Amino acid sequence: MTRSVLVPSSLVREAEDKREATRKLGYVARAAAVFRADRLGIFDDSDGERRWGGGFVETVLRYAATPPYLRKEAFGTRDELEYAGILPPLRVSAWTGSESSGSGSLRQGIVTQVGSEGRVRVNCGLQHPISLHVPPSMAVEEGERVTIRVSSRRPVRAKLVDEPLPGFVVTRTNLRDALDRPDAGFRVATSRHGTPVTVSSLAGLVERVAADGLTVAFGAPGRGLPDILDVDVRDIGAATGSATAGEGDPTTDAPAGFDAWLNTIPDQGSETVRTEVAMFASLGCLTLTE
Repeated sequence: MTRSVLVPSSLVREAEDKREATRKLGYVARAAAVFRADRLGIFDDSDGERRWGGGFVETVLRYAATPPYLRKEAFGTRDELEYAGILPPLRVSAWTGSESSGSGSLRQGIVTQVGSEGRVRVNCGLQHPISLHVPPSMAVEEGERVTIRVSSRRPVRAKLVDEPLPGFVVTRTNLRDALDRPDAGFRVATSRHGTPVTVSSLAGLVERVAADGLTVAFGAPGRGLPDILDVDVRDIGAATGSATAGEGDPTTDAPAGFDAWLNTIPDQGSETVRTEVAMFASLGCLTLTE
């Protein structure tokens, strides 16, 4: 089971300057880390973009999702990262655990050289790149990110493992493809026009997420998912009612290929809710445990 978060390329359309746009993206990355997202996908909304579009959004989010010890090598100096210093630390548990000398801690690494006899050199934030054996089940290339399991730092003992990278992966994605993934799980669109999340419906929602995994999509400030996807708000409510309560046919598609359109802040006190705020509110209730 996986957790995927989808945000539009117009995510920072209301930002007044690059610093504010960077700060906003930092909160988006922080929400993805706090709620253990596996993927943070950026889908196209070129019609809603203003000064900073999908390329800027992707670069800053990828940088934020990269462990600090790999950022210089992975990104160098880029104009998009002028204000990267204000990004909040994510402190993903696998990254912070890598400082331990205990057995089993994980680190991200970048392959700096592919050598002979099945060995590679990997920069994983230790004193210098280390030489590691490549397991027969893996094939790696120079510049590729890999997962390292560290059993000791002094002396260094580590090995390449065929496991997902710690933290979450940032991708540019087609929204339809993201919803059609076999591991998409319960597919949720967030909107103030959706079915309000209530105490009585929450148990069914949480049960579906726990059983199937989750893909949840968010809109942009002043341009919600109905506008982005050209969905008539009158078509949203009736199609999602039974699915949100865990009743009826759970495979029935709501508009635009989702299983449900949800309003996770049903009594909102502001005219619009910023994407980063909606992420904390939505993921907070949908990932509750029993």
